[in-house]
Amino acid sequence: MDQPIGERIRDIRKENKMTLKEVAERTGFSISFVSQLERGKSNATLESLKKLSLALNVSPAIFFDEGNNTSNYDTSSETEKLSHHNIMYKSLHHPLKDYAFQPLLVNLKPGQNEGNAFTHNGQEFLFVLKGVLTVLLNNEKIELKEHESIMFDSNQTHYWYNYTDEEVVFLCVSYDFQ
Repeated sequence: MDQPIGERIRDIRKENKMTLKEVAERTGFSISFVSQLERGKSNATLESLKKLSLALNVSPAIFFDEGNNTSNYDTSSETEKLSHHNIMYKSLHHPLKDYAFQPLLVNLKPGQNEGNAFTHNGQEFLFVLKGVLTVLLNNEKIELKEHESIMFDSNQTHYWYNYTDEEVVFLCVSYDFQ
């Protein structure tokens, strides 16, 4: 699937017969921001994609490339850069179409420490493959080293950061209650 994220958002919104205003109201974004996302004039973060997926009643995986090559934690070629915060996400659900949870391979560049904590329905499981990941969970900072994990209810305020000068690669598995 080579369609840019903005076009995917617009197509899904139109399939659901929703206006920009309705999407903006459901997400809390401004109409102009949603329009800029659709036109590729603004970058989407995981937080904004999560809110959009809930507003559009779709899985967040729909915003990711369908192609996958998961060997050696590779987050290059087939990965789509979704954020100006220098975070790379790769969906690992392929080829399953109707799945109960969303596995993502996430790559945080050194010093990636921007982004706002958010909440959503469901649960998340994080497993660090490389580096040291800082997880903000209900205003508490938790450091996870290689091969350490954490699982939590996603209705708790949370986000992930890389405060180191090394790349961090981790697996994020989310399950959303529908």
